Amino acid sequence: MRKVSILGSTGSIGTQALDVVRANKDNFEVTALACGRNLELLSAQIKEFAPKIAVIESADDAKILAERHPEVEVFCGEEGLITAATAECDMVLNSLMGMRGLVPTYAAIKAGKDIALANKETLVAGGELVMEAVKENGVKMLPVDSEHSAIFQCLQGNEGKEIKKILLTASGGPFRGWSLEQLEGVTLAQALKHPKWTMGQKITIDSATMMNKGLEVIEARWLFDVPLEKIQILVHPQSIVHSAVEFMDTSVIAQMGLPDMRIPISIALGYPERIPYEGPSLDFFKEGANLTFEEPNPEVFKCIKMAYDASKAGGSYPVVLNAANEVLVDLFLKEKIRFIDIQNRLQDILEKHNPTYHLTLEDIIRVDENTRKEVLG
Repeated sequence: MRKVSILGSTGSIGTQALDVVRANKDNFEVTALACGRNLELLSAQIKEFAPKIAVIESADDAKILAERHPEVEVFCGEEGLITAATAECDMVLNSLMGMRGLVPTYAAIKAGKDIALANKETLVAGGELVMEAVKENGVKMLPVDSEHSAIFQCLQGNEGKEIKKILLTASGGPFRGWSLEQLEGVTLAQALKHPKWTMGQKITIDSATMMNKGLEVIEARWLFDVPLEKIQILVHPQSIVHSAVEFMDTSVIAQMGLPDMRIPISIALGYPERIPYEGPSLDFFKEGANLTFEEPNPEVFKCIKMAYDASKAGGSYPVVLNAANEVLVDLFLKEKIRFIDIQNRLQDILEKHNPTYHLTLEDIIRVDENTRKEVLG
């Protein structure tokens, strides 16, 4: 039985991961659950899955949980996340939102835990540091994002073989085909209406700006140790081909399936085994009739080029890209800025940035904090 600690258990990925655990109770034991502020849902999860450790953001909520569940050790804040990530378990599923995921991921790696990663910011901001720790500690870094899981699956049996290109697919979001002028009038309700995937608000907005795909390019660079020029984005609105790999003989291996995050979650949790799933199968006669692919438009969706450029420049640039984007998305969700302001202000911030290199974990945290203060002004 595999012991799993789930960070971000009340979010979209966390709840779907618990769906996988629920359907495979003989295979998994949940040893720790951690969330932000969703006290009631975390309490219900504790009752069902009986973890040894529970973590919530605030000390006040931690007191309430401890009173309700005296059989569980309750912690709070970042120290609590580190405790959950380093406690007795075989694997840590990190589905925390944003930079909160970096420190507990790094701590878990140092403690020798395998990682099922659904927190792309960990590799966007700390890719070099984190992947060096993965190698040093001999742990597995298993991707949970549907696109990176697809690439991971395509590479199985082809380890060590040179690849020609990674083909990273994108749905195109709700504004595929729009012009810059049209983006000027985007409303919050429009941006939150993703055509294919059900996700949290922040990642849904990132999908609408296509920053999500830019961040995934950076993540793929570190996960699969490939140069940026070998990573190509394909807009694929049907979201059936989740990504593909082209090898040096021009053969292309693609991973396909219905858009359901439980599948890549189960791939990571169950690796190297595949876990049976009772969900619907892909009907090629229905879903596969019209599969289309387009080039993204970086002149309209400028976050794509910003992500490539930040990753190529290296050092503190990706940290600034990620931190500024998180703050700007939050401001848009609070309706304090326009949708188009996300990419416009981000471009200004990156152009003015004075980079530093060879960052430690402390350096990354400092740059992240300073960037957030700068954006909020």
